[in-house]
Amino acid sequence: MNRSLSLRSKKTQGNDSAGVTGSTGRRFGFASMRASTQPELSKKLYRLIKSENHVISAHTSAGREQISIASQLSDWGLSTNDDAISDISDKIGVMLSELGELEITYAQNLEDFRSVLKSVRNVEASVQPSRDKRAKITDEIQRLKYKEPQSPKLVQLEQELVRAEAENLVAEAQLSNVTRQKLKEAYASHFAAVVERSQKQEILAKHSRRLLALLDDTPVVPGDARPAYDMERDARQILADAEEDLRNWTLELEEVPTNASLDAGAMPSSVVSPLNGGNGAGNGERVTLQGSDAGESKEEVVV
Repeated sequence: MNRSLSLRSKKTQGNDSAGVTGSTGRRFGFASMRASTQPELSKKLYRLIKSENHVISAHTSAGREQISIASQLSDWGLSTNDDAISDISDKIGVMLSELGELEITYAQNLEDFRSVLKSVRNVEASVQPSRDKRAKITDEIQRLKYKEPQSPKLVQLEQELVRAEAENLVAEAQLSNVTRQKLKEAYASHFAAVVERSQKQEILAKHSRRLLALLDDTPVVPGDARPAYDMERDARQILADAEEDLRNWTLELEEVPTNASLDAGAMPSSVVSPLNGGNGAGNGERVTLQGSDAGESKEEVVV
């Protein structure tokens, strides 16, 4: 909780930052043009990645709106001229603001997951030409066999087909290897982000309920005065407890085992790269994917 014990000391700053909302509307433009020119093999994953971008924008927008609402709640509480409501609404506003920050962080983590999927899409796009080349040669051979069965060009085309099939075999193996590895890595990252967000939300929600317990809602009759509110110190302590719990929080997940060990050409390598915080493993040994820091591969697969 990287903020003060009150939203009001930073009210103006908070309003400035919270008033910006993201747009998730879909418009025709260069992005839609790029979608229509994607190779057939990579079109579905391209659309999935674009859709995930809309999800990320929605979470970012929701986080910013939550921060804005938190500030509005604090302002409203101040306007009630009720010390208890003013203090509790302000403290709850701090909690709600932290929930908004969590949503924005979650969106950033989803962007990391999305970038891993892009590496699969790129390999799919690179495999498409080898499929097209093989299909084109096959069609040409069939055409010649039907129209000119004695054509000397048939021998040349059949030799080209052998080479094209060999190239495609390598490309398909690369695609299969990368797809399995990156799908596992991407969604390990995705669900780790979900766990982090939900567990931190739980921490904030439970401490927020403790704040509500400080508000005395005993009815009064007209003319009676309510007891003076003296829970400011307790409310501050609850915020401090929440901050401490968030600071001490650690991600604890069951391991997602992986045998993936690919070289720059997306083929099995003799040494397994460490994927879990630097713990290396020999060939054939398993490492694990926690998924919290997964990013897009820096190596391009050439097929």
